[in-house]
Amino acid sequence: MTIFDYLMNVREEKGAGYLPLIDPEKAEDKNFENILENLKDEGIDAILVGGSTFNNIDLSSIIKRIKEKTQKPVIIFPGGHYQVSQEADAIFFLSLLSGRNPEFLIGEHAKAAPLIKSYSLEVIPVAYLLIESGNYTSVEFVSNTKPIPREKKNLIKSHALAGEYLGMKMCYMDTGSGAKYSVPENVIKSVKDYISIPLIVGGGIKSPDEANEKVKAGADFVVTGSIIENNPHLLNEFSKAIHTSQILKRCEKKKI
Repeated sequence: MTIFDYLMNVREEKGAGYLPLIDPEKAEDKNFENILENLKDEGIDAILVGGSTFNNIDLSSIIKRIKEKTQKPVIIFPGGHYQVSQEADAIFFLSLLSGRNPEFLIGEHAKAAPLIKSYSLEVIPVAYLLIESGNYTSVEFVSNTKPIPREKKNLIKSHALAGEYLGMKMCYMDTGSGAKYSVPENVIKSVKDYISIPLIVGGGIKSPDEANEKVKAGADFVVTGSIIENNPHLLNEFSKAIHTSQILKRCEKKKI
């Protein structure tokens, strides 16, 4: 089974999936081992590994460490062509469709593609949309692009649909690491109703209740990052909030 098929099964069986994001730059922090211990929880569906700024880090050794400790699938969430490792199970091939910087639309991809092929790494093409967060985030700085204004629903919807028509397998709406605000629920609902590919939502999600609201609005997968670095005990609460809400919603629909 491919990792993409596995993710689709998670969505079918649990209603929505939980994908915690690990920043490799934090691997030397004293809290990192505690995070890995908490990631063993069965509620975690897969682990994203990546960031906007790291460069001279041994990504492969960190991924091996994560997999040995957690036994979970690891998917690279790359910020550049150098963030590739044969130790991962798959890679999100992100195209930053919300921006107009050719390097992050196709340039970095062309640099990374030969190495990905040599590793026989599973590729999951993803339409990546950066949504305004209330803060100037790292991804905004590194990518040299502007996010789509959070109130411009039609603009966000058209970019998401363009990603689907380009053949992307998933759409990822993100407000970025350190975001002040997460993607609004009304935007999630509008995009979910407009496209037919799975929708990932991340950035600025600060509590399990907030994650629950994202799933109710239509998110198929929820990503949390910085919130779990200082509060790894929340991982289990996040997984319960993400997995339960949509299942209950479907059960209620069947009763009607």
